[in-house]
Amino acid sequence: MDLIKELTSQQLKAEKPQVEVGETVRVHVKIKEGARERIQVFEGIVIAKKHGGIEETITVRRVAYGVGVEKVFPIHSPTIEKIETVRHGFVRRAKLYYLRGRVGKSAKIREKV
Repeated sequence: MDLIKELTSQQLKAEKPQVEVGETVRVHVKIKEGARERIQVFEGIVIAKKHGGIEETITVRRVAYGVGVEKVFPIHSPTIEKIETVRHGFVRRAKLYYLRGRVGKSAKIREKV
């Protein structure tokens, strides 16, 4: 078990981004296209946080062209450049899966004061 902890501690990011469920975040992801590398931004609401340690992930949801898009991002992945918080939402649930069935104003999350 100590060997596994040692290996995973090397891969952990020094400064873990503080992300909570209900926040609107901008995730900057490195994308390789042949020999070139660029950064793509995905902005949406964090609807779930899972696991812990090296395998910690966040699920980010947004609506693009009328279609709901969800992406799961490993927080400690080297392809994640940075995660910035746009706004803090006030929620009373750990998982916001109920947003999948909502559209328009009912899918809004009020801002934390």
